[in-house]
Amino acid sequence: MTGGPVGVGIIGAGVISGTYLENLTSFPDVRVLWVADLDTERAAARAAEYGVPRSGTVPELLADPEVEIVVNLTIPASHVDVGLAAVEAGKHVWAEKPLALDRQTGRKLLDRAREKGLRVASAPDTVLGAALQTARRAVDAGRIGRPLTALALFQVPGPEVWHPAPEFYYQPGGGPLLDMGPYYLTALVHLLGPVRRVTGAGGRARETRVVGSGPRAGTEFPVAVTTTVAALVEFERAAAQLVLSFDSALKRTGLVELTGTLGTAVLPDPNRFDEPTRLHLLGHDEPDELAADGHAASRGTGTLELARAIRAGVPERASGELAYHVLDAMLAIGESLTRGQTVEVASTVDVPPPLQPGWDPYAKTL
Repeated sequence: MTGGPVGVGIIGAGVISGTYLENLTSFPDVRVLWVADLDTERAAARAAEYGVPRSGTVPELLADPEVEIVVNLTIPASHVDVGLAAVEAGKHVWAEKPLALDRQTGRKLLDRAREKGLRVASAPDTVLGAALQTARRAVDAGRIGRPLTALALFQVPGPEVWHPAPEFYYQPGGGPLLDMGPYYLTALVHLLGPVRRVTGAGGRARETRVVGSGPRAGTEFPVAVTTTVAALVEFERAAAQLVLSFDSALKRTGLVELTGTLGTAVLPDPNRFDEPTRLHLLGHDEPDELAADGHAASRGTGTLELARAIRAGVPERASGELAYHVLDAMLAIGESLTRGQTVEVASTVDVPPPLQPGWDPYAKTL
């Protein structure tokens, strides 16, 4: 299609699909036409809950010519396979993070989409939220001067404390690095430019975990990933210290501080859309607080921005290339951890421009 709202189909009717559906069904520039899942009853229930007209299997969704963008909400190990199937069916793709589990398959997905004249974009879209866009405008305007260093912390006991089926967090594609790293590193790339090299360290606290809630509480399962990762990440403009852990009894999440020559910005949680930015400036006794200035939508804004970019023939901001660069950096951290040496990040990316301050997901523009 060349005009009008963009048709969207969602693959994966799990927990996160509710947030996507709540938002996407409220944006007039997209039409949510399908929910598909291996469990077709679950897909039907989600579709009914949000007034989506069609539900069923993945092949049925992919065969529908009205679906232009597939929103891929499957588990990480399925991201590339589902994305490739969508591309082969002639669909653009919005992928949940991480884009892939390795460079080869991530590159295969992006290259095949390009060959077919299609787009792949990827979460996280928190960087398009009012909170981080406000922070970026302040940093870009020089409010803290020239960036020097950053600190990013995510420390929790582990998702098995609250998630009733947490096993996938501890399998390849999970762990704090690939699960939470995309939020922190994507936000920092927007602020500091592409990653040049990394030095990582870390380990695994326990070989097994226990489900802590839900009907399977008490069930033991194995751990196959590093559960605490620390890294020195050297960006184009500054260096950052990054700690991501599923092993910490002390819970600290969403902490990102960026220090420059004129002060320090305490940034919003990169996994949220709605928090203020606090500027601690040299010579000021109290911080300046910048409320999140902009739209109030959350997950799904990246899909909408992709849809508008497709119609306008301009690059999308949450691009697959950006997601690939962040994946490349995360894999390099893991390699550095294993080898005990600094690893150069081979890929790079052009940092997308910020959204216009008045960008409104609820406006009808198509």
